[in-house]
Amino acid sequence: MVDHELPSEIARRRTFAIISHPDAGKTTLTEKMLLYGGAIHLAGAVKSRKAQRHATADWMELEKQRGISVTSSVLQFEYAGYAINLLDTPGHQDFSEDTYRTLMAVDSVVMLIDAANGVEEQTRKLFEVCSRRGLPIFTFINKMDRYGRPPLDLLAEIEEVLGIRSTPINWPIGMGSDFKGVYDRVHRRCELYQHIGHGEKRVPMISIEPEDDALREVLGKEAHDTLVEEISLLDVAGDPLDLDRVNKGDLTPVFFGSALNNFGVQSFFDHYLGMAPPPLGRKIEDGVWVEPTDSEFSAFVFKIQANLNPAHRDRIAFIRIVSGNFERGMNAYHVRSQRQIRLSQPQQFLAQERSLIEEAYPGDIVGLFDAGVFQIGDTLTEGSTMRFVGIPHFSPERFVTVRLKDAMKRKQLVKGLAQLSQEGAIQLFRPAGWGATDTIVGAVGALQFDVMHYRLKHEYGVDAHLEPAPYQVARWVQGDVDPKLLESRDSVSVFDRFGRLAVLFTSEWALRWAERNYPDLRFEDTASIIGEEAEWIAAMR
Repeated sequence: MVDHELPSEIARRRTFAIISHPDAGKTTLTEKMLLYGGAIHLAGAVKSRKAQRHATADWMELEKQRGISVTSSVLQFEYAGYAINLLDTPGHQDFSEDTYRTLMAVDSVVMLIDAANGVEEQTRKLFEVCSRRGLPIFTFINKMDRYGRPPLDLLAEIEEVLGIRSTPINWPIGMGSDFKGVYDRVHRRCELYQHIGHGEKRVPMISIEPEDDALREVLGKEAHDTLVEEISLLDVAGDPLDLDRVNKGDLTPVFFGSALNNFGVQSFFDHYLGMAPPPLGRKIEDGVWVEPTDSEFSAFVFKIQANLNPAHRDRIAFIRIVSGNFERGMNAYHVRSQRQIRLSQPQQFLAQERSLIEEAYPGDIVGLFDAGVFQIGDTLTEGSTMRFVGIPHFSPERFVTVRLKDAMKRKQLVKGLAQLSQEGAIQLFRPAGWGATDTIVGAVGALQFDVMHYRLKHEYGVDAHLEPAPYQVARWVQGDVDPKLLESRDSVSVFDRFGRLAVLFTSEWALRWAERNYPDLRFEDTASIIGEEAEWIAAMR
């Protein structure tokens, strides 16, 4: 396509992620969006019966066994003239670092809340990450077909706990076994709930005007009077829809429905696509903002996944296109290595399924075959030496050392640990006083070690024993200091895989002690993912 068509391609793209606490129904909502988008014809359930399909987004065998998402999936499809880039993220807090990095690649977020549980801890943490980035946030309150908390109480909690104002776009009519549907405040119509099957297929939507006498007959006088009263209250006391406030992250549009039974999903999706922003620009290190409409191609790597197809032992680097046109076979400047590389096998995804593409545009997520060239945080351009602001490593909270059961498998172990660390699934540390071959593995949550153990065994043929290490806190050290001075019975000095000095502490108290005794040093809980790997990583191989 010619350059003058770039703005129209940008305008029709939507790149977003869904965030929630575990078991709020996130992967189910994702599946139903795919169903309504025509990307699939039969929706699966994450915790499914043996006769049912597993969810499309959960492609890793471990995910199917445990019934949880443990890695982000990229889901791309067309719907109603829009090009959708949906990033399904893990809900479990142990995999939150993968979610944090994924949120660097999106332009808006759908926040899913369980009507019975309200705002839960993981939702709050993920909301704070989105809020710091100023991302527009759209809220879907799920499981209205079950009894939960009153809708007005849920809105009050969103505003009090998260500190963001809300504006309901639709309003529920009843709840649980009395759930009759929702009232669409924008189109001034009621959409009546139908329970058909197990939510595997699209459900026809019946719309009726609120003034229609037939609605009073369907709902009954009491439910109809309650609806009229609540709508009047929202019209007088509620915040009006203001897309400028939404785009600034100051106001969240709220929707109610049941993802499991497909109710409210299509209506929500249609509203969301009309309200959500098209692809946004990104800031580079000198503070300049790169706009999507800039003619020069630019992108950054936010995720790496090895063995996406175990049969081929491949490795894919996922890039978010920020500006310009992407074309298959184009040459791009790899800023970190300062050399040109050919982008010859670009792919788009529906979870594990993939297809080669000829072109892509700002907002699109593209997978590139990676022979070990890319790292998370890398910048690609058509020649500029700019770097996008680095994607951070977050401080791990769990640590283990790895012991081989078969010493002949050391080469495979080294390869597996190196690749998993490059994906961002784990972090590697070498204690400053140990030999270069000894390694401590860090992760945000304990379940990441289960995934590491599973993948080492099934993808690299290594059956390893994991020994818990006594550390609870990791901090990167800013300032000049002899690493030995930071060591005690409650701490150990280490280098990460980029050669940066860090300290692992056995407790928060030990960290506070170091901060008091070394006031000239800064102990940071994040570190930007840039630069070359340290020599000790190369020596391990």
